[in-house]
Amino acid sequence: MRPDHEQPIAHRQIGTDPYAWLEQRDADKVLAYLHEENAYTDAWLAPHQSLQQQLFDEIRGRIRETDLGLPSPRGAWLYYQRTEAGAEYPRFYRCARPTPPSLAIDESSEQLLLDLNQLATEHDFLQLGDFSVSPDHNWLAYSLDTQGNETYRLFQRSLTDLKTSELTLAEADGSLCWALDSKTLFAVSMDETSRPATLWRLQTGLAPVKVFHEPDQRFYLGVYRTSSDQFICISSTSKNTSEVHFLPAARPEAAPLCLALRESGHEYDADHGADGFMIRSNRLGETFGLYQCAADTPGLANWQLITAPDSARTLEEISLQSTAVVLQYRNQALTELEIRPVDGAPYTLGMPDAVYSLGVQGGEEYSSPQIRLRYESLNRPAEVRALTLASGEQQVLKQTPVEGQFNAEDYLVERRWATAGDGTRIPISVIGHRSTQGEAPLYLYGYGAYGASMDPWFSHARLSLLQRGWRFAIAHVRGGADMGEHWYQQGKLQHKENSFSDFIACAEEMIRAGITQPQLLTIAGGSAGGLLIGNVINQRPELFAAAVADVPFVDVWNTMNNPDLPLTVGEYEEWGNPNEPEVAARIKAYAPYENVAEQPYPALWITAGYHDVRVQYWEAAKWVAKLRHLRSNDQPLLLRTQMSAGHGGASGRYQAMRELAEEYAFVLTVVPAAASA
Repeated sequence: MRPDHEQPIAHRQIGTDPYAWLEQRDADKVLAYLHEENAYTDAWLAPHQSLQQQLFDEIRGRIRETDLGLPSPRGAWLYYQRTEAGAEYPRFYRCARPTPPSLAIDESSEQLLLDLNQLATEHDFLQLGDFSVSPDHNWLAYSLDTQGNETYRLFQRSLTDLKTSELTLAEADGSLCWALDSKTLFAVSMDETSRPATLWRLQTGLAPVKVFHEPDQRFYLGVYRTSSDQFICISSTSKNTSEVHFLPAARPEAAPLCLALRESGHEYDADHGADGFMIRSNRLGETFGLYQCAADTPGLANWQLITAPDSARTLEEISLQSTAVVLQYRNQALTELEIRPVDGAPYTLGMPDAVYSLGVQGGEEYSSPQIRLRYESLNRPAEVRALTLASGEQQVLKQTPVEGQFNAEDYLVERRWATAGDGTRIPISVIGHRSTQGEAPLYLYGYGAYGASMDPWFSHARLSLLQRGWRFAIAHVRGGADMGEHWYQQGKLQHKENSFSDFIACAEEMIRAGITQPQLLTIAGGSAGGLLIGNVINQRPELFAAAVADVPFVDVWNTMNNPDLPLTVGEYEEWGNPNEPEVAARIKAYAPYENVAEQPYPALWITAGYHDVRVQYWEAAKWVAKLRHLRSNDQPLLLRTQMSAGHGGASGRYQAMRELAEEYAFVLTVVPAAASA
């Protein structure tokens, strides 16, 4: 029987939000609602159990379940992880580094450092936060979230006798950073709104010592050791402003110094290398320039401009090695790496594919003449390459395997463009099997917020759709930074509507080009991408057959009006402050929950995490209740709440596969039905 949440009228509060009663966490009536929805979802999926199992078996069958991770050399050791068939989590190891140096594993000296599978026997959810070995290699510090609420317990383990002790720090965010004495750890605690706010100095057996506190609710605190290992950096960042303090890693008790005092709108980040601090800053332009500053003369007045902002491309990241500086640029929705060797001419590195994801991956020591690159595309599994910095020579160190029959060349990857209403061209990344011709089912994904670029990625699970004649596409809408920093700025605050209209333009372009049709079109997004999905199905429900919204930020109006909720105040710079009348009207006009209408809606698959602190479970729950009450058709409307998880869903790899198998069983069932209707 379909859940009918019009029934508990007595629970509704008088006012503009009739389902606000669902915000009463742990109340019996709320738990009953969530369990009833889960039971309804189970009942709907029951006739499709064989399809779910088939999909799970397919996904699992493509994964190399027993595998060895790529070792990382550090000092006299190689550090790596292993996965084993049937185990939900990896196990972490090290072994003696061979002589002469290589990546060959010496099993005779292998030491098990941490077994997450053993720890997981006591918990329904387990997430590893930080995993950090001390500079002298005698200690392991790690953090664990056992609820999904992103609050971590901190542990320190001796790597000589494997004795473990828990470090005392309430409300830890999970980050851990060693000082060079291998005795002192820096860790961050969160305030009452789950905002990382205070830095502490920890030593076993001693009370935590407060080092730094960030009082501004808009700013989030972070800590890291620089590439050179000489400094501990403390970063305070909001959505549009930042500030970095630093102290010597060899003197953890020293008072932090400020690299440049914060100024509203000035964003910068910093690392330290052979030539002092290298700083990425937008002080001369939104595409960011490169600066240099000596550690003994901090302050904005002492910054030296090395590379001015380039109007054609955005400087996204800086990576430092002792022998080179690597600059990561964003150019026309693709990544370029500019390598600047200490001895030798600079050169630019790109990839020949139409769309791809490319970036610097850790794993090499600062003194290494190489760096590691991670490269993948929609049809190419991730591979780690060693780049020799002086020469530009590349060597593939490891490629993620795909078990069974798979040939990357069987899949066509394209870059297409849609035209938005204001004339802006929106990039779309598309993949399909070469045998798929004409109009076909399409899974269109979007995000569009926080300047997060949706670089194309390979998915073992996605092959189950592609091999059934589906195509997959990413709409690189404004609000992300796929086309550079201006792309982000044109999709936030007063420009937020661009994210929604861009996505609709991408869907219309795929239909116009004969790639799909509305009866075959599934759209998907998660978190802030769920806001995107919720908005466009309010605007154009007839354009889509089905929609997937994972932990969706659909109750944006009520959330932004509740500063007591976790992380809300820090979001004002992304969405606006609703205490300003113009901003309030704007948010309320696009908020998905507020604008549910009496109209037909596509089939909907919606997920929530009961312990989610980023997007509270009730956003999805209230949205479903309102949709059930107002929509004018009877397409499947399913809510799956993970009662032992948070924002990222299930923590185990097989659990995650089953979640995907559920979702895919849903879309594979409803889209053919919609197409034949």
